[in-house]
Amino acid sequence: MRAKREMFEIMERELTLLSRHYLHVQSGDQTLERSAYVLLGRLEISDPMTLKELAGAFALDVSTINRQIASLQRHGLVERTSDPDGGMARRFRPTPAGLEKLARDRELNADGVKRVVGGWSVEDMGRLTELLTRFNREIEALEGRPWPR
Repeated sequence: MRAKREMFEIMERELTLLSRHYLHVQSGDQTLERSAYVLLGRLEISDPMTLKELAGAFALDVSTINRQIASLQRHGLVERTSDPDGGMARRFRPTPAGLEKLARDRELNADGVKRVVGGWSVEDMGRLTELLTRFNREIEALEGRPWPR
């Protein structure tokens, strides 16, 4: 049995490779940059969010989120909406065009994953999915920023 320290080192290496390989299994036909994809995905599953809320969700500076949202706005992928509480805060939500591009890129990404694990059994895919979900939830718990699912 391997020692825990050795397992941590192996896991770190494999996670590094996963982040590298993930970008290569994509088809290259995606229309969204990675930051736009992740931002739209977050906005898709929540009520409209302020820049401050988005910055908190991603652990980024408000200025960074502001630049990314401004780019998405220029491309017609997000829109500003009024605060339902009547406040002055700027809230943003995806536009239909933004959701369409997100769905298209998500399908392309899923096709890339399918190319890798399509020959796996449903049980093996289920185990990997379960462990990845558990891993992500543990990170979210440590950071105090759960991701809506």
